Amino acid sequence: MKSVQSEMKPRLPAAFGGQPAYDPDIVNCRALVIDANPTARSIQAAQLRDLGVGTIVQCGRVQDARRQLEAREFDIVLCEQDFHGGNYSGQDLLNDLRRAQLLPFSTVFVMVTSEASYAAVAEAAESALDSYLLKPHTAHALSERIQQARHRKKILKDIFIAIDDGQFDLAAQLCVRRFEVKAAYWLYAARIGAELLLRVGKHDEARAMYEAVIATQALPWARLGVARAQIEGGSAPAGKRTLESLITDQPGFADAYDVMGRVQVDQGQFAEALATYRTATQLTPGSITRLQRQGMLAFYLGENAEAKQALERATLMGISSKMFDYQTIVLLAVTRFTDRDSKGLQRCLDNMNHALEKAPKSLRLQRFASVITIFNLMLQRQVAQVVAEIRAMAKDIKEGNFDFEAASNMVAMLAYLTAAELQLDAAEGWIDTLALRFCTTRSLSELLARAGQVHEPYATRIREQHNAITQLAEQAISHSLAGEPRAAAKSLLTAGARTMNAKLIDMARMVLQRHADKIADANDLMGMADELKQRYCGGPPVAPLVGDNGRQSGGLVLRARDKDAAGEAGDDAAAAGSPA
Repeated sequence: MKSVQSEMKPRLPAAFGGQPAYDPDIVNCRALVIDANPTARSIQAAQLRDLGVGTIVQCGRVQDARRQLEAREFDIVLCEQDFHGGNYSGQDLLNDLRRAQLLPFSTVFVMVTSEASYAAVAEAAESALDSYLLKPHTAHALSERIQQARHRKKILKDIFIAIDDGQFDLAAQLCVRRFEVKAAYWLYAARIGAELLLRVGKHDEARAMYEAVIATQALPWARLGVARAQIEGGSAPAGKRTLESLITDQPGFADAYDVMGRVQVDQGQFAEALATYRTATQLTPGSITRLQRQGMLAFYLGENAEAKQALERATLMGISSKMFDYQTIVLLAVTRFTDRDSKGLQRCLDNMNHALEKAPKSLRLQRFASVITIFNLMLQRQVAQVVAEIRAMAKDIKEGNFDFEAASNMVAMLAYLTAAELQLDAAEGWIDTLALRFCTTRSLSELLARAGQVHEPYATRIREQHNAITQLAEQAISHSLAGEPRAAAKSLLTAGARTMNAKLIDMARMVLQRHADKIADANDLMGMADELKQRYCGGPPVAPLVGDNGRQSGGLVLRARDKDAAGEAGDDAAAAGSPA
């Protein structure tokens, strides 16, 4: 059912006993009502109209609601929790909107639910829900919830203004102060404050605040916050133990599985991570992000049937959404190539070309399109053109903007094409170059090897190059331990320049920082190291799995001001298929 928008002259709200004074700003508010039942939608719209809301938009489907929320901001959202006959719930919508940064702090999000699904709403409430209503509800109850939520946002306005201005330290201090004196909405402020402390790298202070909340009320989001603070503060084993305890006590808390899966991937426990992601998807079958994450990891683990099912479902549900990551289309194209599904592969290419039309300057999408084009040409047996396209792609593997995701896609492409009996004399050299550059940690090296596992000799070469990088690092450290820090730094810089490996370059910088007083030309060597880092390292290398799209699991979205610039950047990122 298509969304229906009704604009009308506002009417003053009915007199509710004991209600706060009428909010004059509500006449300028825009509200969105999401409910599959047209009668329920009409009743809620009428109640909002009586409350004085100026503009009301109605949606009968979650997909329509998501498009409305992607296109504009709403001041009030009333959303049904349980959409009968569908796998996508109101909580799934809320989670995805938070991850994609589509709900600013000013928006009041109210979940409407029946008694039967109250437990699910309790979890949604801990994912930054503003309020909830149990069916059947009265106009008085709706008015009370909305006015209370809007009042809270006004009381905490100084915190939100500081966040909008990017003054995260100030906002965190305001939250801590409100928490310490137990002022109005102190628990809500505590969650925002802890998230801000995590954002600015004050992990111990964030953990202390989460633990203080737990001492008052053992809330799952606070326990998950402790785990996040431990992990981000460098204590992954402790964070993992906290997560295990939380999952045991709260087996239905989907965000905890997201964080656990990320830890398991970082530790190279891929099979365990896939099982964790499966559970998260089962808990929230309508979550596009979780479906993509499960499908991508299944692909790298060789679980092609599972990967294809999850990636196809994510594409069907979310390709038009800003929450969709176009890496999904690349891996789906590979599965269709192995199935020799020419029509399906052509659809993947059409989808990618359509995305490129929206973001023609996106280098990421251009590389995605090149990979799919090559597979499509191979299926049409246009071997000469395939070879030419691959050689053109290979020219970029030493470029500074060629990242781990691009490397894993190229390794997978070379492996699948070689397994299809395409002879490429230079392929082994390209594999070695990619491995030497991107084998920075044991888990990433193994993931890169698994990208090429369909042709086992490539996977073996990648693991051998990982060992070579480890040996280079150990040799350099032996120089440092022997009292020759300059020799260690020079060795690491030479190897880093040759391999473009971020691990070696960062190690060189650490040696120079630690022993600067013992190295006469430390400044010159540091200049070389900084140049290499700027050219090849970029951000920290991450697994080519879909990210959290703006909100880390268990966290809150913190939006800064400059909405126009942020909106443009967000639109470009969404069109490019990259996590926000």
